[in-house]
Amino acid sequence: MSKLYLVPTPIGNLEDMTFRAVRVLKEVDFILAEDTRTSGKLLKYFEINTQMYSHHMHNEHRSVEGVLNRIQNGETCALISDAGTPAISDPGFLLTRACVQNNVDVECLPGATAFVPALVNSGLPNDKFVFEGFLPVKKGRQTRLKLLAEESRTIIFYESPHKLVKTLGHFAEYFGAERQVSVSRELTKLYEETTRGTVTEVLAHYTQKAPKGEIVIIVEGKN
Repeated sequence: MSKLYLVPTPIGNLEDMTFRAVRVLKEVDFILAEDTRTSGKLLKYFEINTQMYSHHMHNEHRSVEGVLNRIQNGETCALISDAGTPAISDPGFLLTRACVQNNVDVECLPGATAFVPALVNSGLPNDKFVFEGFLPVKKGRQTRLKLLAEESRTIIFYESPHKLVKTLGHFAEYFGAERQVSVSRELTKLYEETTRGTVTEVLAHYTQKAPKGEIVIIVEGKN
Protein backbone atom coordinates (compact mmCIF):
# COMPACT_ATOMS: atom_id res chain seq x y z
CA MET A 1 0.00 0.00 0.00
CA SER A 2 1.30 3.45 -0.89
CA LYS A 3 2.47 5.34 2.15
CA LEU A 4 4.86 7.98 3.45
CA TYR A 5 7.12 6.80 6.26
CA LEU A 6 8.88 9.34 8.48
CA VAL A 7 11.96 7.51 9.70
CA PRO A 8 14.19 8.84 12.53
CA THR A 9 17.93 8.32 12.17
CA PRO A 10 20.65 8.38 14.88
CA ILE A 11 21.79 11.77 16.15
CA GLY A 12 25.29 10.41 16.55
CA ASN A 13 25.66 6.82 17.70
CA LEU A 14 24.67 4.43 14.90
CA GLU A 15 23.63 1.83 17.48
CA ASP A 16 20.53 3.96 18.09
CA MET A 17 19.11 2.95 14.69
CA THR A 18 16.12 0.65 15.21
CA PHE A 19 15.61 -2.72 13.53
CA ARG A 20 12.29 -1.45 12.21
CA ALA A 21 13.85 1.65 10.68
CA VAL A 22 16.40 -0.47 8.80
CA ARG A 23 13.66 -2.79 7.54
CA VAL A 24 11.46 0.06 6.32
CA LEU A 25 14.35 1.77 4.52
CA LYS A 26 15.12 -1.50 2.75
CA GLU A 27 11.51 -2.16 1.76
CA VAL A 28 10.28 1.23 0.49
CA ASP A 29 10.44 2.14 -3.21
CA PHE A 30 12.53 5.26 -2.61
CA ILE A 31 14.07 7.39 0.14
CA LEU A 32 14.11 11.17 0.48
CA ALA A 33 17.17 12.48 2.35
CA GLU A 34 18.14 15.93 3.58
CA ASP A 35 21.74 15.42 2.44
CA THR A 36 22.36 12.36 0.27
CA ARG A 37 26.08 12.39 1.10
CA THR A 38 25.44 12.22 4.84
CA SER A 39 22.64 9.69 4.53
CA GLY A 40 24.64 7.68 2.02
CA LYS A 41 27.09 6.75 4.78
CA LEU A 42 24.20 5.59 6.99
CA LEU A 43 22.64 3.50 4.22
CA LYS A 44 25.99 1.94 3.36
CA TYR A 45 26.62 1.01 7.00
CA PHE A 46 23.30 -0.83 7.23
CA GLU A 47 23.58 -2.28 3.69
CA ILE A 48 20.51 -0.42 2.44
CA ASN A 49 20.47 -0.15 -1.37
CA THR A 50 17.17 1.70 -1.88
CA GLN A 51 17.22 4.56 -4.41
CA MET A 52 17.72 7.89 -2.63
CA TYR A 53 16.79 11.44 -3.69
CA SER A 54 17.56 14.86 -2.22
CA HIS A 55 14.81 16.60 -0.26
CA HIS A 56 15.89 19.62 1.79
CA MET A 57 14.77 23.11 2.82
CA HIS A 58 15.92 24.65 -0.46
CA ASN A 59 13.99 22.33 -2.78
CA GLU A 60 11.13 20.84 -0.76
CA HIS A 61 8.61 23.44 -1.99
CA ARG A 62 9.30 22.33 -5.57
CA SER A 63 9.56 18.59 -4.95
CA VAL A 64 6.48 17.97 -2.80
CA GLU A 65 4.05 17.68 -5.71
CA GLY A 66 6.20 15.20 -7.60
CA VAL A 67 6.76 13.04 -4.52
CA LEU A 68 3.05 13.12 -3.70
CA ASN A 69 2.21 11.97 -7.22
CA ARG A 70 4.58 9.02 -6.95
CA ILE A 71 3.04 7.92 -3.66
CA GLN A 72 -0.50 8.35 -5.01
CA ASN A 73 0.48 6.14 -7.95
CA GLY A 74 1.28 3.29 -5.61
CA GLU A 75 4.86 3.76 -4.41
CA THR A 76 6.08 3.83 -0.82
CA CYS A 77 8.46 6.55 0.34
CA ALA A 78 10.62 7.03 3.44
CA LEU A 79 11.72 10.50 4.49
CA ILE A 80 14.86 10.87 6.61
CA SER A 81 16.86 13.86 7.81
CA ASP A 82 20.58 14.06 8.52
CA ALA A 83 19.94 13.16 12.16
CA GLY A 84 16.93 12.75 14.40
CA THR A 85 13.25 12.79 13.50
CA PRO A 86 12.11 14.44 10.24
CA ALA A 87 10.15 17.72 10.60
CA ILE A 88 11.64 18.52 14.03
CA SER A 89 13.70 21.58 13.02
CA ASP A 90 14.26 19.72 9.73
CA PRO A 91 12.38 19.27 6.43
CA GLY A 92 9.27 17.11 6.55
CA PHE A 93 6.29 19.23 7.47
CA LEU A 94 5.38 20.32 3.93
CA LEU A 95 5.35 16.80 2.52
CA THR A 96 3.52 15.40 5.55
CA ARG A 97 0.85 18.09 5.29
CA ALA A 98 0.42 17.47 1.56
CA CYS A 99 -0.03 13.73 2.17
CA VAL A 100 -2.54 14.29 4.98
CA GLN A 101 -4.53 16.77 2.89
CA ASN A 102 -4.68 14.26 0.03
CA ASN A 103 -5.65 11.28 2.20
CA VAL A 104 -2.29 9.57 1.76
CA ASP A 105 -1.33 7.32 4.67
CA VAL A 106 1.50 8.73 6.83
CA GLU A 107 3.35 6.70 9.45
CA CYS A 108 6.03 8.11 11.76
CA LEU A 109 8.38 5.60 13.37
CA PRO A 110 9.59 6.28 16.93
CA GLY A 111 13.27 6.99 17.30
CA ALA A 112 16.05 9.44 18.00
CA THR A 113 15.28 13.10 18.73
CA ALA A 114 17.97 15.27 20.32
CA PHE A 115 15.81 17.30 22.68
CA VAL A 116 14.38 14.33 24.61
CA PRO A 117 17.61 13.07 26.24
CA ALA A 118 18.76 16.68 26.74
CA LEU A 119 15.53 17.49 28.59
CA VAL A 120 15.47 14.33 30.66
CA ASN A 121 19.09 14.61 31.87
CA SER A 122 18.93 18.37 32.50
CA GLY A 123 17.56 17.99 36.01
CA LEU A 124 14.97 20.66 35.22
CA PRO A 125 11.20 20.06 35.39
CA ASN A 126 10.07 17.99 32.41
CA ASP A 127 6.41 17.37 33.18
CA LYS A 128 5.53 20.43 31.11
CA PHE A 129 7.76 22.02 28.50
CA VAL A 130 7.75 24.04 25.29
CA PHE A 131 9.95 23.31 22.28
CA GLU A 132 11.24 26.47 20.56
CA GLY A 133 13.88 24.99 18.24
CA PHE A 134 16.13 27.66 16.75
CA LEU A 135 15.53 31.27 17.73
CA PRO A 136 15.17 33.84 14.92
CA VAL A 137 18.61 34.98 13.83
CA LYS A 138 17.78 38.68 13.66
CA LYS A 139 14.24 39.82 12.90
CA GLY A 140 11.87 38.85 15.68
CA ARG A 141 14.55 37.57 18.04
CA GLN A 142 14.13 40.31 20.66
CA THR A 143 10.34 40.02 20.53
CA ARG A 144 10.51 36.25 20.98
CA LEU A 145 12.88 36.48 23.94
CA LYS A 146 10.69 39.05 25.68
CA LEU A 147 7.69 36.75 25.28
CA LEU A 148 9.57 33.67 26.49
CA ALA A 149 10.86 35.55 29.54
CA GLU A 150 7.35 35.10 31.00
CA GLU A 151 7.07 31.39 30.08
CA SER A 152 6.62 29.24 33.19
CA ARG A 153 7.28 25.90 31.49
CA THR A 154 10.76 24.54 30.79
CA ILE A 155 11.97 25.84 27.40
CA ILE A 156 13.95 23.86 24.83
CA PHE A 157 16.20 25.46 22.21
CA TYR A 158 18.52 24.22 19.47
CA GLU A 159 21.62 26.30 18.79
CA SER A 160 24.76 26.20 16.67
CA PRO A 161 28.12 26.20 18.51
CA HIS A 162 29.31 29.55 17.13
CA LYS A 163 26.13 31.27 18.39
CA LEU A 164 25.90 29.64 21.81
CA VAL A 165 27.77 32.32 23.79
CA LYS A 166 25.74 35.10 22.17
CA THR A 167 22.49 33.29 22.91
CA LEU A 168 23.43 32.67 26.55
CA GLY A 169 24.21 36.37 26.82
CA HIS A 170 20.72 37.15 25.57
CA PHE A 171 19.27 34.72 28.12
CA ALA A 172 21.09 36.59 30.88
CA GLU A 173 19.65 39.86 29.57
CA TYR A 174 16.05 38.74 29.06
CA PHE A 175 15.59 35.80 31.47
CA GLY A 176 17.95 36.87 34.24
CA ALA A 177 21.50 35.83 35.08
CA GLU A 178 20.37 33.40 37.81
CA ARG A 179 17.98 31.40 35.65
CA GLN A 180 18.96 27.72 35.59
CA VAL A 181 20.06 26.25 32.25
CA SER A 182 21.47 22.99 30.94
CA VAL A 183 23.51 22.78 27.75
CA SER A 184 23.96 19.36 26.13
CA ARG A 185 26.25 18.90 23.15
CA GLU A 186 27.40 15.98 21.03
CA LEU A 187 24.63 13.79 22.45
CA THR A 188 25.25 10.03 22.02
CA LYS A 189 28.73 10.74 20.62
CA LEU A 190 32.19 10.12 22.08
CA TYR A 191 32.59 13.61 23.56
CA GLU A 192 29.04 14.03 24.87
CA GLU A 193 28.86 16.73 27.53
CA THR A 194 26.14 18.36 29.62
CA THR A 195 26.88 21.58 31.52
CA ARG A 196 24.37 22.73 34.13
CA GLY A 197 24.11 25.84 36.28
CA THR A 198 22.92 29.42 36.22
CA VAL A 199 23.07 31.33 32.95
CA THR A 200 26.09 33.21 34.35
CA GLU A 201 27.93 30.00 35.23
CA VAL A 202 27.27 28.23 31.93
CA LEU A 203 28.10 31.37 29.96
CA ALA A 204 31.44 31.65 31.79
CA HIS A 205 32.18 27.99 31.01
CA TYR A 206 31.63 28.34 27.28
CA THR A 207 33.32 31.74 27.11
CA GLN A 208 36.50 30.00 28.27
CA LYS A 209 35.92 26.77 26.34
CA ALA A 210 34.65 27.21 22.78
CA PRO A 211 31.79 24.75 22.20
CA LYS A 212 31.72 22.24 19.36
CA GLY A 213 29.04 19.97 17.95
CA GLU A 214 25.25 19.95 17.93
CA ILE A 215 23.75 21.77 20.92
CA VAL A 216 20.50 21.60 22.87
CA ILE A 217 19.75 24.22 25.54
CA ILE A 218 17.21 23.58 28.29
CA VAL A 219 16.06 26.68 30.20
CA GLU A 220 14.16 26.76 33.48
CA GLY A 221 10.75 28.39 33.26
CA LYS A 222 9.94 31.57 35.15
CA ASN A 223 9.00 30.96 38.78
